[in-house]
Amino acid sequence: METGNGSAKTAGMECPAKDVVPIDAKHIRGLKHFDRLRPLLRRLRPVGCKRDRAGNRTLHFDDYCSLIILGFFNPLCRSLRALQQASLLPKVQKQLGVPRTSLGALSESSHLFDPELLVPIISELGKDLQPLGQDARLKGLATLMLVDGTLLKVLPAMMQASCLKQATGSGLVPWRLHTEFEVERYVPTRITLTRDAGDETDERVVLERQVQPDRLYVLDRGYAKFTLFNAIVAAKSSYVCRLRDNSRWELQEAKPLSDAARQADVLSDQIVRLGASSKAEARPDHEVRVVTIKIQPHQKRGRAKGGSTGPGSDGVLRLATNLRDVPAEIIALIYRYRWTIEIFFRFLKHELGGLHLLSRDVRGITIQVYCAIIACMLLSLWTGRKPTRRTREMIAYVLMGWASAEELLAHLAKLHEQDARKAAQKAAR
Repeated sequence: METGNGSAKTAGMECPAKDVVPIDAKHIRGLKHFDRLRPLLRRLRPVGCKRDRAGNRTLHFDDYCSLIILGFFNPLCRSLRALQQASLLPKVQKQLGVPRTSLGALSESSHLFDPELLVPIISELGKDLQPLGQDARLKGLATLMLVDGTLLKVLPAMMQASCLKQATGSGLVPWRLHTEFEVERYVPTRITLTRDAGDETDERVVLERQVQPDRLYVLDRGYAKFTLFNAIVAAKSSYVCRLRDNSRWELQEAKPLSDAARQADVLSDQIVRLGASSKAEARPDHEVRVVTIKIQPHQKRGRAKGGSTGPGSDGVLRLATNLRDVPAEIIALIYRYRWTIEIFFRFLKHELGGLHLLSRDVRGITIQVYCAIIACMLLSLWTGRKPTRRTREMIAYVLMGWASAEELLAHLAKLHEQDARKAAQKAAR
């Protein structure tokens, strides 16, 4: 239910901003781009209305999502207060189909609606995405899925109430986004949000529960767990996972290296036995291949000293896989794609405003993350290419009335020309 036009005091409310930029019609334009999305979101309208027997609810799940997605493309609408102001504009009400709403209703929505109902909509939008291209050498392999986790730090309720006036302690609660990312269409297909508390929320445990068939999972060394490898193989999928530098194995077969493998800095290609010191039920139950590759060694020095914040490396990349017949240089290439997901995380957090959370409630955060995925998909559908900072900015300029649709089309045409020129140069090589 809406709670009037007063200030909201629920746990899902964001911290009130000191300076709120007034929103008027001239700040929001180009909303016709949302026409593709409205019919998909419309199916969410009955959600959360079971207890509303009097029919008094005006802000529905589809309205809430539409406003959040608008905020991803308009920097003036990045807070609940700004979204509430935008909902008062007749143009927004007409184009997005949203009602005039209150701050209390927006805050309540993070507790009321089920974010998992957005997953089928994400899947349906994903079907419309065209492959954006990956290395031709990967053709014929299973769907390449990058898996990783990233942390969000969310203000707890006690700090939110005092708006960061506590004198001591960071008061930050860590959360983790367990993400599966499809390389070819450059879009995340699943993001699971958990508290970063280990045990059942451990990234390896979460992935093991969600393994799907006909996938090629590309994993960093944090996922190196033999029971996870077994679960992936049991699901009729494959994996390429980096092992820790101190990993040990028993050599069973040394495979010869081709010239292409040596040019890719492959040092060895072996069939091995892992987990000799582990319990029988915790060992790999399938044949494991380890490909080692020469890389630049580095030490963990910490961000303040300008060094790597991750574990150090002894200069050898160790990749475990159940792909027996794929050339060693292609195994190396597959793992190189893992960095794509890091680029996506940066885009999600810094470009789409994912660092500014509208809620501290787990449902509210999940809804915001899923809406960010939808925003990425809309960018790809609108532009036919990978989402970038400049393209997102151009779309924001159109929505704010600073640029015309013709200028956006000219920007996209220039980018497509650049893509075609790069593809031609690559083919010539």
